Amino acid sequence: MAESSLFARIVALVGGAAVAIRHAGDGPKPHAFGTAPSIPDAKPQGKIPTLKMPTAKGWEGNHMPTPAAGLKVNAFARKLVHPRNMHVLPNGDVLVAESMGEEGSGPRSLFDHAMHATMKRARAAGKSPNRVTLLRDADGDGVAEQSHAYIENVRQPFGIVLIGDTLYVGASDAVLAYPYVEGETRITTPGKKLMDLIPGGHWTRNLIASKDGTKLYVAVGSLSNIGDHGMAAEENRACIHELDLTTGQSRVFAGGLRNPVGMAWEPTTGQLWTVVNERDGLGDETPPDYLTSVVDGGFYGWPYCYWNRIVDDRVPQDAAKVASALQPDYALGGHTASLGLCWLPEGTLPGFPAGMAIGQHGSWNRSKLSGYKLAFVEFKDGKPVGMPREILSNFLSPDENYSYGRPVGVALAKDGAVLMADDVGDVIWRVTGA
Repeated sequence: MAESSLFARIVALVGGAAVAIRHAGDGPKPHAFGTAPSIPDAKPQGKIPTLKMPTAKGWEGNHMPTPAAGLKVNAFARKLVHPRNMHVLPNGDVLVAESMGEEGSGPRSLFDHAMHATMKRARAAGKSPNRVTLLRDADGDGVAEQSHAYIENVRQPFGIVLIGDTLYVGASDAVLAYPYVEGETRITTPGKKLMDLIPGGHWTRNLIASKDGTKLYVAVGSLSNIGDHGMAAEENRACIHELDLTTGQSRVFAGGLRNPVGMAWEPTTGQLWTVVNERDGLGDETPPDYLTSVVDGGFYGWPYCYWNRIVDDRVPQDAAKVASALQPDYALGGHTASLGLCWLPEGTLPGFPAGMAIGQHGSWNRSKLSGYKLAFVEFKDGKPVGMPREILSNFLSPDENYSYGRPVGVALAKDGAVLMADDVGDVIWRVTGA
């Protein structure tokens, strides 16, 4: 394709609504879901993969996402700035990480230019707020009437965990510790650095504490799609670290996880679970993003292979790594960008059994968009079963040109309501029984 022709197509993408630079070529495929998904053969898209993302519009007037039957939704807090993840404090206050992808040093190619412009249009990149905000619903009516800048000037905060009187924050470049005093609405003490992290690439750094509070698990995504800059650049990335809070030492707990973000404990088995964003450029449904238990010392395939040790021919291979790769537990469909994860006990929402709630941020790299919902996966005997269900939906316009919102983090409020961060709508949604 001539460069002038390519540039014309890029201009059309940047100036219009969601337009694909290149489609998968074989039309829509059934979604790859569940414990035994049907995954189409890979169809590498070359240097110009599908690029399609709706323009960020936000919610206007009384417009809001659609809850499943038997549920209702209200705005717990509005007028935030790109809220991504949450942590509920013992007194019911809700901490919200406000952050976004950094703009970077500028495009390096025509496709990079298109990607950069598209991400800005979709409000997926720009000037990061770099703030943790405290929300307080003092009168218990399900709406936070107080909002306070709790911690400021943290590089792309995401993960937040309170253990005792110490608050831990996962920034893109470090794990930080702050002194916590219940009821206070601001922390001005500088964070103590516990662990250095390398920013860039997949930048979210989620945190979850061990049940005994002695360790933190730190999710770190890859720098690139498939080790594009060599595996030396991916050292200590595409993995979940275990940070010992007593000794200060860390180790890789599990690897081969391209971009693990949400983490949650399953109470029946005590197992750690995560949701992972898989690689791009192989087709609409290939490979699926996934929900999986995380085994100590486990390797999950990236970048050499995916799902049931299916080799990615674009990557220089390591046969031993492929042979050791564990198959994930549950496929979530291709490119759903599943980011949030929260265990919902039985009875949390009417009509929903025990299971995992999953904030699906939504795709940008497939011909028919996927994700853009708060999904639910039922668990029985410690394992996922059945097909995903929707808790909240209709975050997209019917023509897929606009996104009203994009789901991210999920948390349980002190009163048992389900909270979900929406970084395009700048809202925290609250879901309860109708």
